[in-house]
Amino acid sequence: MNEEACAYLVGVIVEDLGLQARFPEFPDTLPEFFGSDPLSRLELPDVPFLEMFERLVGVDANSDIYFACLAALHKARLKYERILETQPVPTIDQVGPRGLLQFGGMDARALAAFLLWRKWVFDIDNRAGQETGYLFEPIIAAAVGGVPVSARKSPVRRRNAPSKGRQIDCLREKWAYEIKLRVTIAASGQGRWREELEFPKDCRNSGYVPVLVVLDPTPNEKLDELSAAFLRAGGEVHVGGDAWAHLEELAGPTMARFLEKYVHDPLAELLHEEPVELPDLLLSMDPGRLTVEVGEERFFIARARHVGVGDDPQLPDDIDDQL
Repeated sequence: MNEEACAYLVGVIVEDLGLQARFPEFPDTLPEFFGSDPLSRLELPDVPFLEMFERLVGVDANSDIYFACLAALHKARLKYERILETQPVPTIDQVGPRGLLQFGGMDARALAAFLLWRKWVFDIDNRAGQETGYLFEPIIAAAVGGVPVSARKSPVRRRNAPSKGRQIDCLREKWAYEIKLRVTIAASGQGRWREELEFPKDCRNSGYVPVLVVLDPTPNEKLDELSAAFLRAGGEVHVGGDAWAHLEELAGPTMARFLEKYVHDPLAELLHEEPVELPDLLLSMDPGRLTVEVGEERFFIARARHVGVGDDPQLPDDIDDQL
């Protein structure tokens, strides 16, 4: 991100923490962070970033972590905006054999177009999952004073294979956190589910207290089973409102504000608005714009004109970035 974007983020934090009177250099109102404007417009060109940042940290020592988390979120959103602009339409060479499963059921031209649309939507969703994986648990971990740990560097070892470590969403002193948005009734394969149930035992065996944090309180048998496994291992379980309260208590007042505004409130609204029946969806693309209609709502995404069918978009490779 450039200095203008960083200055904007400092201004957002000043607003979030109610410090406007101490920073008259910022305008009275700033564009909304979660707004409809293109993210590239969220900049302040006439405010010295480093000077404002140093002053902000002097006023609130925790604002440096606040800035790191907010910057990580903003950078991920900027990158995904570029992905939507540049993700190429696939070629029929990539998806053609899949058409054998439906050939004859519709006109060949319509089937070819359907295969390309389907693959393009899969690609942008796959990229979203990838980018979120590098973002969601790390910003929560940083907010509560912990760190995410890869399996390779993990102090939690597998009981049945001590040479291998366990990936940890958040390691905080002697507590090893497993952070989930929701535990669903549909387990992702029995092998994967057994891995989930073994995690708290491995934590306890390695000298750590396993802690399960599930942000959505929707009850089901799998959640009960997983919670029981953590409790049997001498761990803790926090679900729903208790989970958010636990995270906010660990975070302290400054970072609790970050968790509330940039994690809790958006996720709570999405969970509340989950449709019972899917609305109509209409996608259309021309060389300069993607149009998406969901029910009565319509929005537009700019498309880079130089991206052709099958092109490989050049995007920043920041997979290994840490907060």
